[in-house]
Amino acid sequence: MTDNKWKNRGYLPHYEGGELTQAVTFSLENCLPKELLLQWQNELMYLSKLERESEYYKRIQLHLDEGNGEAWLKDNYLAEMVQNAILFNSGKRYTLHAWVVMPTHAHLLFTPTANEKVSNIMHSIKSYTSNEANKYLARNGVFWLKESFDRFIRNEEHFTNEIQYIENNPVKARLCKQPQDWKWSSARFDFYKFYNFSPINEIVFDPPSPKYIRKNKL
Repeated sequence: MTDNKWKNRGYLPHYEGGELTQAVTFSLENCLPKELLLQWQNELMYLSKLERESEYYKRIQLHLDEGNGEAWLKDNYLAEMVQNAILFNSGKRYTLHAWVVMPTHAHLLFTPTANEKVSNIMHSIKSYTSNEANKYLARNGVFWLKESFDRFIRNEEHFTNEIQYIENNPVKARLCKQPQDWKWSSARFDFYKFYNFSPINEIVFDPPSPKYIRKNKL
C-alpha cells in the first residue's frame, strides 16, 4: 500500500499529513522566480532527499528574508487583512500555533483538524486574500505564488524552534527590535487568553511511521 500524503506540485514539495502539525511559508508571486527555484533544484540534485529538502528550505527562507520583489504587504491594510484571514478559521479548520505576516511573505504553524488538508486550507486563505488585495491595489493578475512550502513538525524541539523562527522573523529582517513589536505576528497576541491555541504539552506529534520514513529517506 503506497502512502499518498507527499505531493509534488511544480517546484515545492508538500506533505498532506492529516492532523500533523505543519509549518507553511507562502509568498507573493514576484518574490520567488520559478527560474531561481529550478536553478536551486538542479544544484541540489546530488544531495539525499532529506538534505536536499533542508537546504532548499533554507535557501527559500533566506531569499524571502532579503525582501526581494514587490513588498505589497508593507501596506498596513493588506498586512492586517492577511492576518485576519489567517485567524478566521483558527479553532475551526485548524489549530493555529504561530504566524507572522512579512512584507513579501507569511509563515504559519498550525495543526489541521480531522479531514482537513493543508492544500485546501492554504487555498482558502490565498484565494480570499488575493481577491481582496487586488481590489485594494486596483490591479489584476496573480498575487500569491501558486505554491506554498510546508514541512511537518517532527518533535517538540522542532515545534519550539519553528515558533522562535516565525516570531523572530521581523527582528532578523531588521523591521523591529523585539518580536512583540511586530503588529502582524503571534508574538503580539496572548495565545491562551484571546484565541483557542493549544499549549505545547497538549499537541500530539504523530509523524509518518519509521517504515515510511526509511522508505522515503526522510
